[in-house]
Amino acid sequence: MNLSRRRFLQISAGTVAGLSAVDLTHRVVSAAGKDAQSGLKRIPTFCNVCFWQCGAIASVRDGKLWKIEGHPRDPLSRGRLCPRGSGGIDAHTDPDRLRTPLIRVSERGEEKWKAVTWDEALNFVAEKMQKIKAEYGPESVAAFIHGLGGKFFKHTLRAYGTENIAAPSFAQCRGPRDVGFTLTYGDDAGSLERTDIENAQCLVLIGTHLGENMHNSQVQEFANAVGKGASIIVADPRFSVAASKARFYLPIKPGTDIALLLAWMNVIVGEKLYDKEYIDKYGFGFEQFVAEIQSCTPEWAYPETGIEPETIRATAREMARYRPATLIHPGRHASWYGDDAQRSRAIALLNALMGSWGRKGGLYVPASMELPEYPHPSYPPAGKATADNPNNRYPFADEVISTGIRDATISGKPYPVKGWLVYSTNLMYSLPNREETIRAIQQLDLLVVVDVLPSEIAGWADVVLPESNYLERYDDLHIEAFREPFITLRQPVVEPPDDQKPNWWIAKKLAEKLGLGAYYPWNDIEQYLDARLKGGGYSFEDLKREGVIVGKRPPIYFEDGAPAVFNTPSKKIEFYSTQLKQAGFDPVPRYTRPEPGPAGFYRLLFGRAPMHSFSRTQTNHLLMDLMSENAVWVNATEAARLGLKSGDYVRLRNQDGAVSDRIRVKATERIRPECVYMVHGFGHTSRELRFAFGKGASDSQLITRYKTDPLMGGTGVNVNFVTIETEA
Repeated sequence: MNLSRRRFLQISAGTVAGLSAVDLTHRVVSAAGKDAQSGLKRIPTFCNVCFWQCGAIASVRDGKLWKIEGHPRDPLSRGRLCPRGSGGIDAHTDPDRLRTPLIRVSERGEEKWKAVTWDEALNFVAEKMQKIKAEYGPESVAAFIHGLGGKFFKHTLRAYGTENIAAPSFAQCRGPRDVGFTLTYGDDAGSLERTDIENAQCLVLIGTHLGENMHNSQVQEFANAVGKGASIIVADPRFSVAASKARFYLPIKPGTDIALLLAWMNVIVGEKLYDKEYIDKYGFGFEQFVAEIQSCTPEWAYPETGIEPETIRATAREMARYRPATLIHPGRHASWYGDDAQRSRAIALLNALMGSWGRKGGLYVPASMELPEYPHPSYPPAGKATADNPNNRYPFADEVISTGIRDATISGKPYPVKGWLVYSTNLMYSLPNREETIRAIQQLDLLVVVDVLPSEIAGWADVVLPESNYLERYDDLHIEAFREPFITLRQPVVEPPDDQKPNWWIAKKLAEKLGLGAYYPWNDIEQYLDARLKGGGYSFEDLKREGVIVGKRPPIYFEDGAPAVFNTPSKKIEFYSTQLKQAGFDPVPRYTRPEPGPAGFYRLLFGRAPMHSFSRTQTNHLLMDLMSENAVWVNATEAARLGLKSGDYVRLRNQDGAVSDRIRVKATERIRPECVYMVHGFGHTSRELRFAFGKGASDSQLITRYKTDPLMGGTGVNVNFVTIETEA
């Protein structure tokens, strides 16, 4: 399938607002008019192009996938999909898809395989895993898993006996934010962020690119907030799409965010603009916090941030003007400079000064449905602690650290890690320093990759297992905490084109070959889903037909009766953290000036585009038609000095000599002169990705250095610098 861009936009702009509930079924409906055709099915499901997993309705015409639209009753999509979700139809027909199980027949990384049966592939994996277990123990097998589809692999591996199961999203993305908020409130910001953007009267975005990082319902809320006249404040080295909607745009120097946050708080405290009643009721250690930030004036912050003192004061007063409906967005990808948990804690504290946690227009108290798990035997007790964080080096890490697993694989300490299972994450793009990942792989006795596409990490695997696409399978139920509690169902819309299998089937069959069949006491996924839903008092058949169950919204604001519960040691909002103090860290965030780069180098920044999801969608013909390669943003004055103009091709060389593929220049006034910016996910090196191979450049190739967060092990990657080299 290769639709024109115009036709794709027509499809993605379609809505289902006029449909009644009974139209969301498997029954055949016919279109009116001369072009009416029979054989049209409308099947509810939910998207998987990003982790937001919006409810959708897939239309199948004469047995072929035709289009995907937002489900009108789904709380996340609200009847609309983003460009990525609408373009999901091409994920089914992508000619580069993995089609059959593969076993490596050459050196790792050479991408040479033999096609085998599923039985041969799973026997190979099971035999290797049993050998590792016998020689080293079950803990010597680790997993890197992304997304809902990995749940059954986690189940199989825990039954096998390992807890070394990491989500790269913790150390490389959201972890610093979650830890910073948990240290402050006793709870994190949520993986569907609990941001009440639609009701915010003042929204503060610090390096958060709403409209480019396309989390559907957040972007819809952002548009509504802008339409209602909300005051938008954006602090970012780059004039982003969100900045174009701002009342105040602060072109901050990269790496100085904590200085700006402390200065804002200094003004709000000094001018007594904070919510005193809220802090008196819920706050702990406020006086000590005030003493710690007393010297952090706007004049102190000005030479650090480049933001004029009066602008700092004006924006602090603007926030206070609208409290408690002032939301300082917690962000998503928060691993920047190595002090990221403290930066996120500063964001949490600024929200606390506004009284916005648990308040309308701030960060609400989310709710979720409750369903019982399918009963299974208890997992075997862990024989050893996880390998990622020996001696609790990062004391506030509450998940397994992916780079810690990689370190243990390289060093063999605290014990050898000899097997990896990688599900739906391209470690060559998601982990910093590609060479360290390759060094770790060379220490393995087994590397298994489960994926839809032949990604770069698949090129290093011993066994590649092709997963069916999200439109071709059932997954576990989607039950996330949100404004309204809900359950959505992913179900097959079309058949897989070749010998791909769903994740639940692969994990179940592998468990059986490992002698762990008792952990899967159900015959197929429908039996499993039916039992879980019945346990909660719901009908599987109804959910198949309707696609979504939305519960009654409970109170989500303190003022409406939502519980004000803080799972901190003090049971209050901790302005001054005794936990951090006792562990030897700053109890209140402290600013440290970022290390500068070499002379003549630019700090490398990266982000997202609304039509692409990480490095997963560059083979999608519809989405690549919207953006086929990335560009490097260079300040226009710097570009002129270098003799460059927009459209010129250059290469980027980092401080360690790593060189990118060729990339177009975007000369623009919309970025500060000391940094450059590019969209993540391009520059694919896997020759199996024929359509994406060599298109644009990869920021991951240039991220050879990272700075580790001492609180939780997150890897700050905005510490790399590049020079610009012309093609000649």
